[in-house]
Amino acid sequence: MMLASIVLNIMNEEKNIADLLDSLVVQEGPIEIIVIDAGSKDHTRDIVSSYTEKYPFVKLYVKPGRRGESTNYGVSLAQGEIVVFTGGTCIANPFWVKELRASVKAGAAVVVGRTINIGYQPWESLDRVELNHKGNDISYPSCNEAFKKEAITKVGGFDNWFITAEDIDLNMRAVDAGFNIVYNPNAVIYHRTKATVYRFFKQAFWNGAGRKQLTMKHGKLWGSYDPLKMFRQKMSLWAFIRLGVAFMGYIGFKLFGDKRLETP
Repeated sequence: MMLASIVLNIMNEEKNIADLLDSLVVQEGPIEIIVIDAGSKDHTRDIVSSYTEKYPFVKLYVKPGRRGESTNYGVSLAQGEIVVFTGGTCIANPFWVKELRASVKAGAAVVVGRTINIGYQPWESLDRVELNHKGNDISYPSCNEAFKKEAITKVGGFDNWFITAEDIDLNMRAVDAGFNIVYNPNAVIYHRTKATVYRFFKQAFWNGAGRKQLTMKHGKLWGSYDPLKMFRQKMSLWAFIRLGVAFMGYIGFKLFGDKRLETP
């Protein structure tokens, strides 16, 4: 069996981290769980430490920085042939790693699973804004994704410059490197939606900024969106609000954000 290294980049997740770790320690082995704390100010590290004492395959490190930087540090420590990602607000189905591992064993170098939102119902049903590149949907989030270690090493890991959308950028570069993204609907992650309107707006704003970062690095991407599929999405009031806030983030980063245009 291939060792799977589960890399978690977390910060201030004291309300959720125990649920996540409880769902991970029961995954099919062999596994290691590498927790990278990006500088929590709450009791997150204390909770994770209680798991490191009980489970020798759970390890805790501290590495402040943007999400890509902290996650890359975790990848550098990974010993597994498979590197698996999820998020601090997630809960894994008991067969999650088993399904991801099965896809890799079948020949996939990049695997994404099915992410089910849980929380406030109107936010649960919001669809992803898909982005397609060379026949692959590259907008799958890294909260439910696995890479063969050699594949993520080849593409250079996450770009530390990104505030958000670092996972879309990674997926795009993986496709450019010749890897197809394989979807396994049986690899299930339950993802909590934001708990407050403020956090919902904040997430939408920075998602919009991340999409602008993608265009600054890769050029215009409007042709990579499917307008017909976007039109068919559930365009609720919350969907329009999210779109408007994301557009503000897109324009805001264009006007006031980092002006770096070169590829790292």
